Amino acid sequence: MACESLSYVEERIIKACERAGRKREEVLLLGASKGVPLERIKEFYKCGLSTFGENRVQEFLKKWEGLKDLSIDWHFIGRLQSNKVKYIIDKVSLIHSLDRESLLEELEKRAKAMNKVQEVLVEVNVGGEETKGGIEPENLRAFLEKIMQAENIKVLGLMCIPPYREGPEEVRPYFSLLRRLKKDLEKEFGVKLPHLSMGMSHDFEVAIEEGATIIRVGTLLFGGRS
Repeated sequence: MACESLSYVEERIIKACERAGRKREEVLLLGASKGVPLERIKEFYKCGLSTFGENRVQEFLKKWEGLKDLSIDWHFIGRLQSNKVKYIIDKVSLIHSLDRESLLEELEKRAKAMNKVQEVLVEVNVGGEETKGGIEPENLRAFLEKIMQAENIKVLGLMCIPPYREGPEEVRPYFSLLRRLKKDLEKEFGVKLPHLSMGMSHDFEVAIEEGATIIRVGTLLFGGRS
């Protein structure tokens, strides 16, 4: 079942890339594995999926411990409390949810202490929703300036979780906005921001068409879980 599910998602990714005139290798499929048992993750790993993202520190630590014999590339994709940074900084390659100065300072402190350069994405609140994390688009430029002053933090791009809409097409403007913000920052700062982390189970094809380089797929892969 795991391999069939992965193949189904793969086919849809390939078709979306073709429509957008992009190569399949430009898009990383991340298995959003919140609530997914270890054995299920192992099944998908055997089928060829090697990048997984977790939302909760406690759940992630249990999975990391139980699966550390596998070469999994772990990302942290949920809202991260500053006091939890120390538990994950040596275990994840990419943090998708940097959205405030206090978290930046803690990441910099912890990364420096272990002589690591931590790669991050800045989460942007593209829908202006009070219930979601993410920096407001108008504050993005000033925040990026601060990140670039940090010696042990490397920003690789932007991430968003748009407001939920029934139809995938209705979220296109939010993905388009994130792409434009990335382009503007690259131009202004003269830097390369290679990643746009956007798109989940119900809208990843639209996200790919709008330039996503990482899609976070949970329910569609694992069935009934996100």
